[in-house]
Amino acid sequence: MRLQQTPAPPPEGRPLLEVRDLRVSFFTPAGEVRAVRGITYQVDYGEVVGIVGESGSGKSVEAYAIMGLLQPPGRVVGGAVTFEGEDVLAFSPRALTTFRGGRAAMIFQNPMTSLNPVYSVGEQLMEALRAHQKAASRREAAQRAAGMLERVGIHNPERRMRQYPHELSGGMRQRVMIAMGLICHPKLLIADEPTTALDVTIQAQILELMKDLQRQTGMGILFITHNLGVVAELCHKVCVMYAGKLVEQGAVDDIFYRPGHPYTEGLLRSMPRLDDQERRRLIPIQGTPVDLLDPPAGCPFAPRCPHAMEVCLGRMPPYVELGPGHRSACWLRVREGLSTSPAGGEEASHG
Repeated sequence: MRLQQTPAPPPEGRPLLEVRDLRVSFFTPAGEVRAVRGITYQVDYGEVVGIVGESGSGKSVEAYAIMGLLQPPGRVVGGAVTFEGEDVLAFSPRALTTFRGGRAAMIFQNPMTSLNPVYSVGEQLMEALRAHQKAASRREAAQRAAGMLERVGIHNPERRMRQYPHELSGGMRQRVMIAMGLICHPKLLIADEPTTALDVTIQAQILELMKDLQRQTGMGILFITHNLGVVAELCHKVCVMYAGKLVEQGAVDDIFYRPGHPYTEGLLRSMPRLDDQERRRLIPIQGTPVDLLDPPAGCPFAPRCPHAMEVCLGRMPPYVELGPGHRSACWLRVREGLSTSPAGGEEASHG
């Protein structure tokens, strides 16, 4: 398992992306589904931050909120998203269009449904470029598109540009999506489980490609996944998400070698390891995720936690500082007498 080094500090000490107490709800006939319940983190320039959690934890929803892609009945109900000091949630539709693709880009987990089947690969790449650089001629756009395809490891790019998505393999389509995301040289790339639908060999190639491109361009990456092995390979920092909450945050070494939350420990125990000489059985996390229509008053993981105490069921724990940049929301850590800070989010607004 190859873990990453700490990236260079951001210019002027200002983060590239800052998410503060973000809350997102879906207003359905059954009631309000609180999908994201007050999360705070930041992505610095040149940094790769992983958002980890099981399906339904709110990982993708918060990414859509950042990019302004939430659709009704979803709505941001609180918090702030700041990009290079600007309030993204206050952007006008025109400013948001400039922001998406030009300054920040997103790639999705299923490239077959993300690419338009009736347009060639080249047409879609050129459209993505000319939407933000209107002065570019069709010839210039074609040259840029071919160059970007070559940069992401697609050989004979002129031929590939004439092809349609169904004529390409899954790995090649994902490379096209990465090329489309990077063609306008964004400062932030949000990758929403970009390797989920690919076999392990192609996954490794895509991850290596993203690492190389990140080193070359210096962009920040927000990498959303449920695969901890991918996190170890690519990320500098990790945010562990459960039931719309960030239950632990820290450097990748801290999360893997010094986990501070029972949910993080459960994820690690359920992950196969190639270096396990004793061939120990994987230990699944018992129970089922909470119902976000009626989330618990206390720690969302308490109903599934083997260490749950009475206080866990009734009160959300504060964040406990476990070390520099490493914090966990767990009453077990509070009992150890470590310094704490408010958990914020829903508890601050809903009492």
